[in-house]
Amino acid sequence: MMKRTFLYLLFSILAIAACSDDDKFTTSPTARLAFSADSVKMDTVFTNVGSRTYDFWVYNRSASGLRLESVRLRRGNQTGFRVNVDGSYLDNSRGSVVTGLEVRKGDSIRVFVELTAPPTQQLAPQLVEDQLLFTLESGVQQHVTLWAHAWDALLADSIIVGRDSLIQSATPIVIRRGMRVDSAATLTLRHTTLFFHDKAGLDVYGTLLADSAVLRGDRLDHMFSYLPYDRVSGQWRGLHIFPSSYSNRLIDTEIRNAEHGIVCDSAELRTDLQRLYMEGSVVHNCAGHGLQAFNSWLGLLRCQFTNTQGDCVAIHGGAAIIDRCTLAQFYPFTAQRGAALRFTNFHGSYPYPLEVMTMTNSIVTGYDEDVVMGEALADDSVTLFNYHFENSLLRTDTVRVTDADTHRQVPDTVNFVGIRWEWKVPADSMQGKKHFRLIDEKNLIYDFHLDSLSTAQGLGCY
Repeated sequence: MMKRTFLYLLFSILAIAACSDDDKFTTSPTARLAFSADSVKMDTVFTNVGSRTYDFWVYNRSASGLRLESVRLRRGNQTGFRVNVDGSYLDNSRGSVVTGLEVRKGDSIRVFVELTAPPTQQLAPQLVEDQLLFTLESGVQQHVTLWAHAWDALLADSIIVGRDSLIQSATPIVIRRGMRVDSAATLTLRHTTLFFHDKAGLDVYGTLLADSAVLRGDRLDHMFSYLPYDRVSGQWRGLHIFPSSYSNRLIDTEIRNAEHGIVCDSAELRTDLQRLYMEGSVVHNCAGHGLQAFNSWLGLLRCQFTNTQGDCVAIHGGAAIIDRCTLAQFYPFTAQRGAALRFTNFHGSYPYPLEVMTMTNSIVTGYDEDVVMGEALADDSVTLFNYHFENSLLRTDTVRVTDADTHRQVPDTVNFVGIRWEWKVPADSMQGKKHFRLIDEKNLIYDFHLDSLSTAQGLGCY
């Protein structure tokens, strides 16, 4: 009985000693905190729009606990940073400070940081900087720097254009819910960038005239340290041209990181009214199609359509004139990508007569061996299927037809004139990548200007 009592007392003493050791705090100036990062570098943010949440860890690697006399923002509530330290919020209305925190030996706490920056009254993004100060009970002060760039923007939940309007703004415009051009209105975009929020898009029932405009998603931050969201597809809905819309013109305009870049709904095919004319424009990096048109009259001159999960360009009936364009299918996120060019006289169960589709002086290439898909209904004598390619590079097998006299398969020299066929090329030039200056699949950076050694010299949009 005495032995059992002695062991009980011994274990109790050891437990008390252990607890006492864990509860020991020091005020030695040599005992300091350690941080997982000495600064929190945020991405560029729009003013008056909350950033995503950033975080870092605070460690106590000393032999004793450390008490924090205070944690505060050096500039208080002047910069728009919001901080939560181990569950305690630095209330900006109460001096942006918390007190009485403890970090026991070998323990850590987590800090969360967000930013809603006030307007800067400047056109260019401006540096916003503050310091999060950790003052220990010993009087030692340590800090982590917080910084970002804030960009003034015009914010709109939704925009409805009911009459002829011009938008020309050096200040970016952020659209949260969507934008619509009514059937009786013409919207002109000139030297303007529109940033669309997730699921927002531009719906055109009237007419869109764009000159030197950019349409893109509104996320300025990074998915990973090397990958900004601006290089990730599907960030907004895209441009939708409805059946009542004609005479749309996009000049030197860029549409990027959308779900579908441009969709042209089926409408009456009129020889006096073109649905869409594009010149010197770019549609890049879409989670769906780049340009999908139904029974539409299209004019495409010196345009780039690249990197889409669906087809870069899909023409279902109508009429299309394509000259000096680059269609390059290097969509990186899946092997189940669409064609660079698809042209048909139907879609689903609906026939769409292809009155004419001509392509001249253009490049059609990509990862796959065959990126040119012409598809017709079984009886195309009933539904028109007219096409012509001339002086272009096509990544597909040589198209052949049956010779009427010999009944042998011979190259089609009527619909395909002066074609540079890119089919089962040597391994060192597979996938068409070597035509271009830069195809960086790791960082998703692309430059579709022609490389000096490309066999496509003289073709395409550049």
